[in-house]
Amino acid sequence: MNKNNYCIIMAGGIGSRFWPVSRNSKPKQFLDILGFGKTFLQQTFERFSRIMPVENILIVTSSQYKELVMEQIPDILPENILLEPYRRNTAPCVAYATYKLLEKNSNASVVVAPSDHLILNEDVFLDTINTALAYADNHNVLMTLGINPTRPETAYGYIQANKGTPVSIKGNVAYTVKTFTEKPSQDLAKVFVESGEFLWNSGIFIWNLLAIKAELEQLQPDISGLFQKGKGIYYTPDEEEFIKGVYEECTSISVDYGIMEKTGKALVYPASFGWSDLGTWESMYSHVDTDENGNIIRGGDTLVDKVNNSIIVSAEKNKLVVANGLDNFMVINTDDVLLICPREESAFKSILTDLPLNEFVKYQ
Repeated sequence: MNKNNYCIIMAGGIGSRFWPVSRNSKPKQFLDILGFGKTFLQQTFERFSRIMPVENILIVTSSQYKELVMEQIPDILPENILLEPYRRNTAPCVAYATYKLLEKNSNASVVVAPSDHLILNEDVFLDTINTALAYADNHNVLMTLGINPTRPETAYGYIQANKGTPVSIKGNVAYTVKTFTEKPSQDLAKVFVESGEFLWNSGIFIWNLLAIKAELEQLQPDISGLFQKGKGIYYTPDEEEFIKGVYEECTSISVDYGIMEKTGKALVYPASFGWSDLGTWESMYSHVDTDENGNIIRGGDTLVDKVNNSIIVSAEKNKLVVANGLDNFMVINTDDVLLICPREESAFKSILTDLPLNEFVKYQ
């Protein structure tokens, strides 16, 4: 293992699209929604621990999830749990981890990854990460993994590769970036896929610390300036209070918009390893085995008849769920909420939009 390789796991989201199982108190990354026996966060941590020392893995999360992280990841060093007092999107998250790591190892190369992605072929994934880290170690680039699209998906962002400027990475090819596009329409997504120039944006980044530091200072000087003031404070008892002050002042902006779309050092590295960000109940249907009637059934006791192409999840063990005559429906049962609606994502969004605010907050 290369001791200069580090991983930053971003685990601060609330996973609202998996409501009502995912809640503010215990969001998606801390759940075993797929029934694998491990939560998304546990899978992510164990995956990266195969290629780097455990002490080189950091988890950035909301301060309210500190106990959950410690419970689910007992091997992590307490100093490697970076607690955000307020949600400020991913650029401050990256800046916090970057300036803290600079205190420990300025020669580090880093992979930044979400905590809740599905990776089906871990060996190929880890080979890809190792290759990218080795390249980033000696090149001042900001690399993102681009996933070869298999369909015109509207739930993902897209990266347009500049095929005229290939970059060789250990026998593989990466490209400079032409454009980033967030969640296009169906028609535009179809054009993207048919063009052969576009890749899905995985949200997984690889770079060395000095490269990202330079871009933060150039492109987001207000954010970098705040975190730079922590030199000598990180890894001390004063860090928590310092970070609280930083986040009170810090702008909320994503690393994609704040850095990747503005930098001249972006590379996209195409890869295929069975990836999904698994952001919705509907996306789950594409990645989980179904029964002979096309159903996904998870959780407690369930009795179904004449049910087809549906998702039935029960998070309450002491209740029998009985369903009859459903086709293309979702039934999500928890101890305080029962959700029944058509499987289409638009129907789920409509429910969340139409639910009175006071009721929605009550069940978050």
